[in-house]
Amino acid sequence: MNRIDRLTAILVQLQGKKIVKAQEIADRYNLSLRTVYRDVKALMEAGVPIGSEAGTGYYIVDGYHLPPVMFNRSEAAALLTGEKLMEKHSDRSNQQQFSNAMQKIRAVLRGSDKDFLESLDDNIAVLRSPRVSTDEQFPNRFLTDIQDGVARQRVLSMEYYSFHSDSVSRREIEPIGIFHMNSSWHLIGYCRLRNDYRDFRADRIKNLHLTDQSFDKSKRMSLQEYIAQEFRAETDKPSLVKIRFSHDTVRYIREQKYYYGVVLEKNEPEHVEMHFMNNHLHYFARWLLMLGTGATIVEPLELKEMVREQIVALDRHHS
Repeated sequence: MNRIDRLTAILVQLQGKKIVKAQEIADRYNLSLRTVYRDVKALMEAGVPIGSEAGTGYYIVDGYHLPPVMFNRSEAAALLTGEKLMEKHSDRSNQQQFSNAMQKIRAVLRGSDKDFLESLDDNIAVLRSPRVSTDEQFPNRFLTDIQDGVARQRVLSMEYYSFHSDSVSRREIEPIGIFHMNSSWHLIGYCRLRNDYRDFRADRIKNLHLTDQSFDKSKRMSLQEYIAQEFRAETDKPSLVKIRFSHDTVRYIREQKYYYGVVLEKNEPEHVEMHFMNNHLHYFARWLLMLGTGATIVEPLELKEMVREQIVALDRHHS
């Protein structure tokens, strides 16, 4: 990136947040702090009203705006890819909002770039495993309201279906954040009914609305703190698993092995031995059952026992 492009990019970044730290700029563009200071000084000398607070960062003085910034083709193509992902991996509210934003982006593109995007549109696809439709019970259109509640610190009132108890309960939630995992969005919040933090699947919410009640987020843990706390137990003590696969079986687990934590692979004449670091031996045992005689457990013995127990349970079930 030449210096002119870099200065423009830094100015856009400064307009994107209320306060931007010098280290954020350095990390984004792989610069030294000295270069960042020099570039910001150059922008100030060019007449851009940039203020600074010691120990905080830089900011653009209120009232100053650049003219609309044009997207290049690569950026527009990346946004189109994002739109395709949003169509399959978000709820109806976010899909609609992202689609509206993309229409505005297309409107400001040059004619040739519009043609470029149009030619790409039918040649990018995101596939997702089909699920049983539950549209009538679970509208799956609440992410926008949830994001509003998180940003504005507003309490959410919702009807939530619990899979384990097969029941619906009304909850008042102080939302602290959302994350996406295993093809589902999760709302994390402090549940006033349970007086504790809870993880709610967004696609199991039957009804939700944003209340006028506010809460103090400084009294609640952050999303990052929650994730670190909840997943620490799962990641502190992973088990070493050694499995020998037949060469025929290896062809069918090319992607799955990474999901289960493969760390080493040794090719032998009669088999392929793989070592995994895995936190959930119960699920690992179920995976091995699907592979039949194509997988042989070397260690641990605990995993062998789990497989045996599941085989016995299946035999009883089908007898």
